[in-house]
Amino acid sequence: MTAATKPTDVAQDRRRGLGRPFAAQLTSTGLANLGDGILGTLAPLVALSLTTSPLQISLLSAATWLPWLLFGLAAGVVIDRVDRRRAQVVALAVRAGVLATGAVLGFTGALTMPLLVCLVLAYGATEVFADLGATAIVPELVPAERLSAANGRVIGVQQVANAFLGAPLAGVLVVLGAGVGFGTSAALAALAAVVLAVGLRGSFRPQPAGDHSGTALGQVKEGLAFLVRHPVMRPLVISASVLNLAGTAYFAVFVLWAVGPASAMQLTEAQYPLVMLGFALGAVAGSVLAEPVQRRLGVMPTILTTLVGSVLLLLVPLFWPNGWAVAGAVTLFGITNTVGNVVSQSLRQRLVPGVLLGRVSGAARTLAFGLMPLGALLGGLVAERAGLPATFLAAIALSLAACVYLGVTVRPADVRAAEAESVRP
Repeated sequence: MTAATKPTDVAQDRRRGLGRPFAAQLTSTGLANLGDGILGTLAPLVALSLTTSPLQISLLSAATWLPWLLFGLAAGVVIDRVDRRRAQVVALAVRAGVLATGAVLGFTGALTMPLLVCLVLAYGATEVFADLGATAIVPELVPAERLSAANGRVIGVQQVANAFLGAPLAGVLVVLGAGVGFGTSAALAALAAVVLAVGLRGSFRPQPAGDHSGTALGQVKEGLAFLVRHPVMRPLVISASVLNLAGTAYFAVFVLWAVGPASAMQLTEAQYPLVMLGFALGAVAGSVLAEPVQRRLGVMPTILTTLVGSVLLLLVPLFWPNGWAVAGAVTLFGITNTVGNVVSQSLRQRLVPGVLLGRVSGAARTLAFGLMPLGALLGGLVAERAGLPATFLAAIALSLAACVYLGVTVRPADVRAAEAESVRP
């Protein structure tokens, strides 16, 4: 925590556990992600009523992630300069306004595919600032030795809110109409902003050391330089970027494989969110298992094992497009994906100095998320020309190649050395 945020009650909360400040952040995260889960399922289902083109459907995924490529670096600088709590509050308030606009369009029947893409693009821009602020503030709220536990709770709540609650709720709301769905998401974003503004007190503006007269461009370069030179962070970001590109290509058109009488799985719009509930159940289990699994296996073995397991599970919908089989695979995917995310995110937070966390996270996510729009468009193009199975197989092959690269470039000894270096004065 910064020097400006050391009230006695926060210190007492830390001794008791993760504390009330973290609880406020976690509650806000849950509310925001419930709205995200509704939108993430609602948008492609609404799009199915507007178009059946794989390329146009894939534009929604591209629009979701394009803001990371456009604003990720700049947002990292902002998060390292302003109060990280306030940045989240503003981003969530703007998001509520964007989604309220979508509700008006839905109620009036004026929603079109281009407008839907624009709404998702604007939502994605708010996500950049809210997500970077939330990630950077967690190390200020909990002790370093409890980061895995805190991140486990954050990711668990995110997945439960997104998939377990948000996705099936979207299946109900889409029947009531797009306006109701967008309006519900807008209300949840506004409530998340209020909870954070009221429940988390104090200043969370970073207290940089040394001379800070450098320009914003200079600070961007500083974050990029740390990332490029770091022997562990660099391979992690490169592999994550490739995995994200491939994963987005896979899931950008997955709804066409799953929903509709002509699809392979032949699910209805209401059944599709129910099948994806398994991901949330797996995420809850993964968020609890992450800390003990890391202690037992170590950091890199845990990351690699969960990555490879997640990729192999993507074969199930392709070769066994049965609702129950896919639901089981999705549940296991939730476990492996969450364990890997918790361990890798906690590792990044330990390796990056707090004063650089916003910039380095912004640079890393610009690279890791910046390829996702390209992945979505590639997935749509390949599916339109060669069919959905070709997209899925290509994505799986590319993902396995990224896992191999990470395994041969980062050894457990490299992680231990980097962690030891990061705690030196």
